[in-house]
This record gives sequence, C-alpha cells and structure tokens, in this order.
Amino acid sequence: MTATLTAWSIDRYGAPEVLTPVTRSVPEPGPSEILIRIGASAVTRADGMMRAGRPVFARPFLGLRRPRRDLSGTGLSGEVIAVGHKVTRFAVGDVVFGETGLKFGANASHICLDESGVLMKKPVALSNEDAAVICDGPLTSYHFLHEIGRVQPDQHVLILGGSGSLGSAAVQIAAAAGAHVTATCSIRNAALVSGLGAERVIDYTTEDFTTLPDRYDVIFDTLGITTFGKAKPRLTKAGRYICPVLTLPLLGAMLRSRLSGRRRALFAATGLQPPEKLRAHLGRLLEMVEAGTLSPVLDRVYPLTDLIEAHRYMETGHKRGNLVVV
Repeated sequence: MTATLTAWSIDRYGAPEVLTPVTRSVPEPGPSEILIRIGASAVTRADGMMRAGRPVFARPFLGLRRPRRDLSGTGLSGEVIAVGHKVTRFAVGDVVFGETGLKFGANASHICLDESGVLMKKPVALSNEDAAVICDGPLTSYHFLHEIGRVQPDQHVLILGGSGSLGSAAVQIAAAAGAHVTATCSIRNAALVSGLGAERVIDYTTEDFTTLPDRYDVIFDTLGITTFGKAKPRLTKAGRYICPVLTLPLLGAMLRSRLSGRRRALFAATGLQPPEKLRAHLGRLLEMVEAGTLSPVLDRVYPLTDLIEAHRYMETGHKRGNLVVV
C-alpha cells in the first residue's frame, strides 16, 4: 500500500480560505535528499504574504497568476525517516529543523529536502515547536541585525514591532549583542518585551517614536510599519534603517540614501543568502539558546488540520511571537 502525506495546497492567490487540504503520495528521497516526517511547522507573516501573492512585484518569482509551488509553509522540524544514497550530513533517526526555501510545503506530514539546504540537527533542549520557528523570526532578525545593521555593544537599537515573531527574537538578539534596546508594542505586551531584554518599551497606541527626542544607531522595522523618511530624523549621523519587508518605496529610499548623507536604508533578503551562511547563523542562534540568551516565543499551537484558522489569527496582527501547527 502506497504511503500518503497530508499537506495544504494554494491553487490561487487570496485570503486564508484559498488553502485546501490535499493528500499525495509520500515521495522517495533523491540521491542527496532526506525524507522528513514533520513534527511541527511554522505559520508566518511571510507565508501569508506568499499565499496572497504580495508584494505583486514578487510574482515573477512566486508565479504570475497562481503559485508556481502550490504547497504552504517554509519552517519545520521533524525526524529523518529515509535518506538518499549520497547523503552524508544526516542519518535515519536524526531530528532536524530548518526551512524549505522557495520549495515550500512545510505545512504537511512529510517532505523531501536536499541535505545541502538550510537544515540542522535539532538539539534535545529544543522542542519541535520551538525549533520549527527558528528560521523565521530568529534567523531573519540575526541576519538583519548582525549582517546588515552591524549592531555593536553599547549602540542604541529601536525595534518596531517588538512582540511579533521577528521583534521578540530581535529584542533578545540585540540585547545579547550588548546593545541598549528600545522596542514598540501595545501595553498588553509590554511586560513580555521588557522580559526579553528591552530597556525601554514605547506603547505605540499612545506614543509615536518619530515625535520623541531619542536617536538610534539602528532602527529595525520588523513589520514595515513606517518609512525611511519618517525614521531618518531619529537616526544618529551614521544610523541605519533596516526592514525585511521589501516595498518599492524602500527600494527608492535605499538608492537615494546611498547618494547623500551617511544615514542608510538597507535590505538584503535572508532567504537568498547561501545555505552555508544561513547554517552558520543557525549555529550562532543555537549557541544563544544553549546560553539562555534566546528563547523562541510561542503564542498558539494548532493542529495541522486548523491551518486556515492559524492563518486567520496571524493576519489579525495581534499574535505574540510565533504560531505553529503540529
């Protein structure tokens, strides 16, 4: 009897309701692939944007009229249950975590991935749920803060959106780097964000950071909720505005800021970095987990069958940390 996998298909761009459960044959791993039985997978804001086909100028990569890769999800953790004959990094029985990249398909029961991708062995100290989200908020925030923002000890860093998946990781990563961290969030999340390492919390419902006198060496806009033009007066003379949400205005700001002054708007897609570089970043993140300076924040854990509901909740904009399906 042929083994089957369950997954979620996206046959057209749209709201969470376009997600459709599907059953397919479990694939055989190729020579350099591993077959993973997925224990947990992430539900991220980026997943929602890809499901909706946003931004529109990204569709040449995702698919013009409908997704080229029709399965949902990127971050995962699970057990290796079969390997190709050329595989050397992993063995049957290993528990691994990582991301699928543009192959997608992590919101499923099984997946085949090449061993050369962004995959690592999971430490025993991390649950499948915690490990499944490492490649979203923590990996992206590490890349932007260390590789793009070049955060240094004693610098002043502002995290916009401090309670989300990127923000909750960014607060911890910047604090561990020795920076003085300020973060924005609602008052209901202030205690959480302070506990993660923010020295100051700005309630965005009552205060606008652009009207305050403070200046920052790095402003990390985790949600794309402001612009370089609005943030620029709050940067130091050589300050950097970094944002993982690529828009046409951000592209324009990046070009203009290179031509005048020392303040910069910067972006470099995490997922387009070489896998070996991202694995090195994951290694640093695992060291932080072991040292107790990084702990993924989980808001809700859904069964895989409730993926639509997980996407609906994600799109409310009120989640604290990460969402996972198991």
